[in-house]
Amino acid sequence: MTAVYAVSDTHGYVEELRAALEGEGLIEDDHWTGRDARLWFLGDFFDRGPDGIAVLELVRRLVDESDGAVSALIGNHEVLAIGMRMFGATRSEATPRTFEQLWQLCEGQASDQARLTDDHVDWLLGLPFVAIDGADLLMHADSVGYLEWGNTVEAINQAGRASMRSSEIADWWQLWRRLTLRYAYRGADGPAVARHVLGALGGQRIVHGHSIAAELAGVPYTDVTEAWAYADGLALAIDGGIYEGGPCLLTRLA
Repeated sequence: MTAVYAVSDTHGYVEELRAALEGEGLIEDDHWTGRDARLWFLGDFFDRGPDGIAVLELVRRLVDESDGAVSALIGNHEVLAIGMRMFGATRSEATPRTFEQLWQLCEGQASDQARLTDDHVDWLLGLPFVAIDGADLLMHADSVGYLEWGNTVEAINQAGRASMRSSEIADWWQLWRRLTLRYAYRGADGPAVARHVLGALGGQRIVHGHSIAAELAGVPYTDVTEAWAYADGLALAIDGGIYEGGPCLLTRLA
């Protein structure tokens, strides 16, 4: 059976990401060595941690050289990084805050903004929002906001990418909002919501980052050693909360 892995919300912690990937034999000297394995990055390369650009460049190198074995999805902090670059302190009636204010609240790193290039941005603009791998529906956020773009994987990715090609601040604010909603699958109604999303988009389990596994499980960050399955097993949270002292949860899905 082909091994399938996913990791999310590395937030600039490139050394921890390297160690996790090396530990599974997926990389060596920052190059892909995973052979027939598959690897998914579920977004949030930037902010909070020391070197988001190094994370981005490592992810991009692995995607580019792995002949389809490595793939990446867009996260809300990619939207924030590009929105900050495009709009900064621009004020608009369509947005309750500026992107600069959001970026500061989310611990944006000046060094990431200074080193973010047009080439980086062009690559990010081409990333999908959701994907299916075997029985798993992969997305960055535990959000039903994706369904505002459409009710198929193809429709969501097409509409999401079109929004990211927009020069309108209102469109970028909607990108941020939809990818920042969370906790859709938590609580008594969570399984029903998960079944609705899976019924629309396909798959048997939702795999997401964004909301920290420890918070969903109600345990300290440092107690988390693996992904958290919840919502009657229909959702799997793989954000280890690395910027809160938790682990880089490289998770084997299959």
